[in-house]
Amino acid sequence: MPLVRIIIGSQSDLPHAVKAVEQLHALGIDNDMYTASAHRTPERVKSLIEAAEKDGVKVIIAMAGMAAHLPGVIASMTLLPVIGVPLSGSALGGTDALYSVVQMPPGIPVATVAIDGAKNAALLAGHIIALSDSKVKESLKNFRKDFYK
Repeated sequence: MPLVRIIIGSQSDLPHAVKAVEQLHALGIDNDMYTASAHRTPERVKSLIEAAEKDGVKVIIAMAGMAAHLPGVIASMTLLPVIGVPLSGSALGGTDALYSVVQMPPGIPVATVAIDGAKNAALLAGHIIALSDSKVKESLKNFRKDFYK
């Protein structure tokens, strides 16, 4: 069963998502990935969130560019932790997406990483999961040890 669900707003976001998938695999964290748009396919987003809760997913990583509503919409539908990854690609270089993701209203938090920060989103998801999973905690310790060599 996946512990992390990655949802991207468009297939064009796939190169960014791959970075998160690779990092999650390196940590030994099962994950899955879907494409769903907060604007074009809101019912699909809702069904993916409902299924995530039933399937035991612990963290959702949502990636989107430009208006980047996807992370906030997802956060409004669940109590699972949501990590938003604002993506570049717009005329504003991703700052529009960053502002959209980080400026959530009180009561609907979205953890936000840097523009195109998919790898850090995966690591943050790992930290959340490590609170109750000793294998993931050990993987993170090893990652850090290797990182600082």
